[in-house]
Amino acid sequence: MINKKELRKEVRLLKKQYSDEQLKKLSYSTIRKLLELSYVKEAKTIVLYCSLPDEVYTLDAIHALKDMGKKILLPAVTSETEMELREYNNDNDLRIGYFNILEPCGKPFFNYEEIDVAIIPGMGFDKTGNRLGRGKGYYDRFLSKAKDARNIGICFPFQLFEHIPTDIHDIKMDMVLS
Repeated sequence: MINKKELRKEVRLLKKQYSDEQLKKLSYSTIRKLLELSYVKEAKTIVLYCSLPDEVYTLDAIHALKDMGKKILLPAVTSETEMELREYNNDNDLRIGYFNILEPCGKPFFNYEEIDVAIIPGMGFDKTGNRLGRGKGYYDRFLSKAKDARNIGICFPFQLFEHIPTDIHDIKMDMVLS
């Protein structure tokens, strides 16, 4: 059975077969499905993320959800082991943060019980909702605090696997879209 480190390496190789532009185009159908979900349409507060070039492209979704009147929360990495959520108001709020990721620069958000939906990236997912992250545990620590949120993993089709190895602290997704 493949371990997490080997699986991350495999996913990185798969991603390298695509240009940034091809990955962005692959993102559109996933984002369309996401925006059509009743959970997302009904949600008031949504956690999303500003995508890296090798992740499902999310900036258009952030704009669309903001235009729908949603409160959008984005992660900001504050150390090697921690991230916090901050409210997104517009693109002027965004700055390059840790790991060259766009992050909002507003005040931290700690009312985790208000979060209706959390849209989460991953290196890989399986059909039962298990998620393989990048290995730092940022999202698992966050998701353990946002217990009432519906967790939706998003990925490219080639990031779906039969089985993702898990540890006790790994938090499952309620749904995975690709």
